[in-house]
Amino acid sequence: MQLDGMIFDLDGTVTDTFAVCFAAFREALLACTSRSFSDEEILAHFGPSEDGMFKRWVPDRWEECLQRYLTAYEREHRRLARLFPGIEAALDTLRARRIPLAVVTGKGAQSTAISLAQLGLGRYFDTVETGSPEGSVKPRCLRRVLANWGVTPDRVAYLGDVPSDIEASRTVGVLPLAAAWEKRSDAAALRTLEPLAVFDTVAQFIEWVEGAVEPRGVQPARPVWGSA
Repeated sequence: MQLDGMIFDLDGTVTDTFAVCFAAFREALLACTSRSFSDEEILAHFGPSEDGMFKRWVPDRWEECLQRYLTAYEREHRRLARLFPGIEAALDTLRARRIPLAVVTGKGAQSTAISLAQLGLGRYFDTVETGSPEGSVKPRCLRRVLANWGVTPDRVAYLGDVPSDIEASRTVGVLPLAAAWEKRSDAAALRTLEPLAVFDTVAQFIEWVEGAVEPRGVQPARPVWGSA
């Protein structure tokens, strides 16, 4: 397989940061609503970027809540965030094959910047597309990455951890890949959508890259037919 680019989701795919998100949302919402929200209640609102979520939750105080969230996110990020083990090796393997790398995430631009900076990921990605307060806009973001690279979708893959990532890939025509290594991932639901591959571990993803992805710019070997 020859790829002209690999695009990654962020939370739950590259970064193990759901605990950070939940802690920051809980702190901000408690201050603005005097109510404590569970992880499941917070997760149910995912889709828009953080400012869009707060506009729906507390429309009269959303800017205050967003600032509280970002302050807590940066602090808790230093305490709780990590990369999934093996992710840097996976990114290095792709870079060694000269595959351009990008991020398409539903997170807002400020929280994305915090994660990329604190976890040392900025050096890997030449393009980063973040979410919108309108709701999920991943197909639009994927198309922006393709336009920035000047490549066709059939030679680009998107790796995400939820069914909507696979659906966004298919909408745009990029190759859908599924990461099922986060503890909340529903591997069965991902497989039901029949992506190109579902990876239960980062090691499986690395093995797939090493076995299936040609270095960019190298033509695959052609079979030589002998004569009897």
